[in-house]
Amino acid sequence: MNEDEQNIQYWEQMRRGDKQALFELYNNTYFHLVRFGLKITANDELVKDCVTQLFFQLWDKHARLNAVTHVRAYLFTSLRRMLLDKLDYHSKTDAAISRLSAKEEQEELSYEEIIVRVQHDEELRQKLYKAMEQLTPKQKELIRLMFFEGLNYEQVANQTSLSIKTAYNTIYNAIQVLRKVLK
Repeated sequence: MNEDEQNIQYWEQMRRGDKQALFELYNNTYFHLVRFGLKITANDELVKDCVTQLFFQLWDKHARLNAVTHVRAYLFTSLRRMLLDKLDYHSKTDAAISRLSAKEEQEELSYEEIIVRVQHDEELRQKLYKAMEQLTPKQKELIRLMFFEGLNYEQVANQTSLSIKTAYNTIYNAIQVLRKVLK
């Protein structure tokens, strides 16, 4: 039985109330969904949260779900919609914050406030530089390709002769290191 047939089987079992089938479907598609989500947004925490939310929603409405012949496509579409909704919400929030910031910028800042802001920006740059120094040369290379050159995981893997899974894991581990150091 190939993966698509297996996913259809899990889908049908889940529709009938089999929670284990939901977990199997989750385990079978999680990596693919995260990889797909990261093509939409580089915010890996948002992507992982949305994947988990997607499966919670599936379980909540499992009895009302229709039969699906392309389970992975259904999940990709659902995840894409969820991510775009969240990103739209965040962009509206960011726009509101920008409007508030614009009002603040219209007011004249004192010399001291300007110096404090410049120092804060420089501190952030220094922290990021020090955090990057904690990475291995391979992690630095993959982070550069992914975030500074805008390549996706498949392109990073092709360019570095790594498997996609290795590229994903290396970048994920590098992000974890950066998070830990930047806290």
